[in-house]
Amino acid sequence: MLPRAVVVLGLPPVHSCNTSYPCHALQIEALMMEMQNPDTGIKTQTQKVMITNIPHAVGGNDILQWILQRLQITEEEALHLGDLFVKYGYIYPLQEPKNLTLRTDGSLYRFQTPYFWPAQSWPADDTDYAIYLAKKNIKRKGILEEYEKEHYNMLNQKINYKWDFVIMQAKEQYKAGKERKKADRYALDCQERAYWLVNRTPPGMLNVLEYGLDRATDPNENKKTTMEFYRREIMYCQQAIMKSRVKSSVSLGGLVKYSEQFLSNDPILSGCLPSNPWVTDDPEFWDLNAKLVEVPTRMRVERWAFNFSELMRDPKGRQNFQLFLKKEFSGENLSFWEACEDLKYGDQSKVKEKAEEIYKLFLAPGARRWINIDGTTMGITVKGLKHPHRYVLDAAQTHIYMLMKKDSYGRYLKSPVYKEMLAKAVVPQETVKKSSNFPFGRRHLRSSPSPIILRQQEEEAKAKEAATTVDITQVMSKLDRRSQLPKEPPK
Repeated sequence: MLPRAVVVLGLPPVHSCNTSYPCHALQIEALMMEMQNPDTGIKTQTQKVMITNIPHAVGGNDILQWILQRLQITEEEALHLGDLFVKYGYIYPLQEPKNLTLRTDGSLYRFQTPYFWPAQSWPADDTDYAIYLAKKNIKRKGILEEYEKEHYNMLNQKINYKWDFVIMQAKEQYKAGKERKKADRYALDCQERAYWLVNRTPPGMLNVLEYGLDRATDPNENKKTTMEFYRREIMYCQQAIMKSRVKSSVSLGGLVKYSEQFLSNDPILSGCLPSNPWVTDDPEFWDLNAKLVEVPTRMRVERWAFNFSELMRDPKGRQNFQLFLKKEFSGENLSFWEACEDLKYGDQSKVKEKAEEIYKLFLAPGARRWINIDGTTMGITVKGLKHPHRYVLDAAQTHIYMLMKKDSYGRYLKSPVYKEMLAKAVVPQETVKKSSNFPFGRRHLRSSPSPIILRQQEEEAKAKEAATTVDITQVMSKLDRRSQLPKEPPK
């Protein structure tokens, strides 16, 4: 049975093709070659986009009409097929590069270079994508899309060992691009952007390659179960069996313990004190729980003792912890950790400047607030600072974090600093508010009894009821009369 793509295209089936790729991919490519035929294909011409003349451009309506005449299908099918051509990257838009659909309102398109066609199986390598993002970052002076920033930082961390090569290639490609004509430069930018939109799909867009040409499974594939196939299956199962696993009882116990510990801090299950501001319009809850309020609530201070991450997540907790560390002459540890957080989540344009400031203040020999880290971590950090990025100080930050967690945190919980804060913390009283139908107000929760306990209670009630219906005095009097009757002599 032929794939649906071959039937829609109306082309003769290919009986001998490369088995490493579906035959219908070659059918699509044959149609694309026919589209670009100078005699029977779509006529291309120079079109004006804003103030630039783009050669070899075609209109969306021209593509739709050609598909209708060539394949003799309905307009709806032709439009859907045209959309697929754009989504798979065979045709790319010139005016709205992010809109990968075929529009018939005069929008302009160009045919993608065959080298970038999906059926070529050209891998979308991390290095190539990093070069593309670095070049775009240079061109736009640090202004990237949010998802591109995340990918850029992730790749910087992942392939940091060859980041010099990435930056060098990006600069060379940018320099070569500036030497091209403006029209060619614009067309090549659209072509490259369209390729990466298909192969590195932004969040919220459908990745067609996961469901189409490059999907993991082919329903028409005839798998042959060879010895090699069974050998791989056995090896996979053996490795799966050897994996260490946590007992379900241990994991469930940990979950129950966590739930019990955080129950009183859950505003849905336990409510808010003094009142829920979304229900009562009383801002006192926000005032008492401000980031750096002078006197925090007792519940908030108690939460710092749950674990170290809870303390570090709370700005007021870090402020109180810093006071303790200063008394122990190790306040530079927390200051360094906070400086690394600012580097991670701060402005991209100031990353290099901030990294140098942190190095001079905390890591350089003879630094004013020098921190104590091991030689291996220092070597990794100093090497990374030659090409600074957001995560260049991760190794040193993790080392200091673990040092504070294992060494300082336990002493802090036993110190007068924490105990004084706990003693002075306020316990807000619940305010009287008007009755409301809002379901998330503070209320006393009672757990429903177990069905087993209910059944036992019912049985006990039945037994008591049966006992009360029998007159014990009458039973005893009958037994007494029987005992007083003369016994008959044995015969």
